[in-house]
Amino acid sequence: MSERVLSLQTVLEMVDELSLEEQGMLLEIVYHRFTERRRADLTGEIAAAREAYRRGDVRRGTVEELIAELAE
Repeated sequence: MSERVLSLQTVLEMVDELSLEEQGMLLEIVYHRFTERRRADLTGEIAAAREAYRRGDVRRGTVEELIAELAE
């Protein structure tokens, strides 16, 4: 399948041409893909945060401690 760049408007017009049943199926597929992609992104962000914490690049503390440190 060749790579094509479609505008959001073009995609919406194509979706409008689908039957209601097809639109419902499309919504389920898109939502599932979105959820899986977001889950993968979050997993990567969590791993990066844990690694930064392990290296000592981040610290734990309260908001008050952060404000006091910034005021120094």
